[in-house]
Amino acid sequence: MKHSAAEIIREYGPFPDVDDVAGVSFDGSQIWFATGDRLNALDPESGEILRSLDVAAHAGTAFDGEHLFQIADAAIQKINPKTGDVVATIPAPGVGGDSGLAWVEGSLWVGQHRGRKIHQVDPETGEVLRTIESDRFVTGVTWVDGELWHGTWEDGGSDLRRIDPETGEVLERLDMPPGTGVSGLESDGGDRLFCGGGSSGKVRTVRRPART
Repeated sequence: MKHSAAEIIREYGPFPDVDDVAGVSFDGSQIWFATGDRLNALDPESGEILRSLDVAAHAGTAFDGEHLFQIADAAIQKINPKTGDVVATIPAPGVGGDSGLAWVEGSLWVGQHRGRKIHQVDPETGEVLRTIESDRFVTGVTWVDGELWHGTWEDGGSDLRRIDPETGEVLERLDMPPGTGVSGLESDGGDRLFCGGGSSGKVRTVRRPART
């Protein structure tokens, strides 16, 4: 396993009226982050919040190219990002204990926080297709270039892990600085990993290491 310190290359926030950052997603131009009762669209260049949607947004956030998906209590909402309308809802596999959310190749991937699991879920029905076990509390989840990454936050320590999507084996670990938690996680499709900062009210960008 490769093991190194996480390289934080940018911080956004804290923001007015934001006490806690949960899920994080990226639509190709804007970072979306969940703050309990709304979803906020952040310009990654200027660091300004461009708009907000008034929807329940308690944990992970994902984007499928057209719609946002957002964990709200024990459900996953499918949201029209232009209007903020919830167009569909499916049950979340952790029944309220859910954390991260990612979209890849037609499936949702859902972190189960204290259950230390990641579930692949049918986005139409909520059916669990398969489950990967972790040995740490799971927070954010993301895919990039065929790599599955997830955040952990347990006992005051937090890291980012690249794991084998078949076995759950940890292949690489990036340790966050002491006192810096990861609540949500999303890739920009390149070398940036956007991390929700929980009660710090911040969003941080961590450099994804180049594969050697």
